[in-house]
Amino acid sequence: MSQLRVPVSESDHIKGNNNAPIELVEYGDYQCPYCGEAYPALKELQKRLGKKLKFVFRNFPLSNTHADAEAAAMAAEAAGAQGKFWEMHELLYQNQNSLKKDDLMGYAKKVGLDMEKFTSDFDNKTYLQKIKDDFEGGLRSGVNRTPSFYVNGEKEDELDEEKLLASIKDQEPVQFSKG
Repeated sequence: MSQLRVPVSESDHIKGNNNAPIELVEYGDYQCPYCGEAYPALKELQKRLGKKLKFVFRNFPLSNTHADAEAAAMAAEAAGAQGKFWEMHELLYQNQNSLKKDDLMGYAKKVGLDMEKFTSDFDNKTYLQKIKDDFEGGLRSGVNRTPSFYVNGEKEDELDEEKLLASIKDQEPVQFSKG
């Protein structure tokens, strides 16, 4: 089984409790239909597990197959720079079939971004290196399709909610030192 080779850090997009006993990392592509199918299940999982789950999203745009995936990832990262990553993330998955530049600009307005900064970051591909770093980390960790999931550092082929719930019993909460 593959291991997560790049540990979760402050540069990641994290939703949930940092001290949760379950850390779920997804490598995803905003245009991937399988990621789109997983999206509602992941939201439900986050709701059910609550403070027991730390969810991390990393970009893995399959640009050879999905022409708009990289642009969507850039939009998410540019929104993240303004503190609105998760709002953009949700809009991108809810509108997977509408990921052209005009669509992305509309989503940026909808989440209330500074449009001058967003447009500049998007057009200048300011966050392309972060996307490439996510992608490279995914390759090093054994990602070969999207979505790919890692639960507490171990690659999981299927996201099984019951298995995740059972693993809570086997895990001690991670403690982060302060200072």
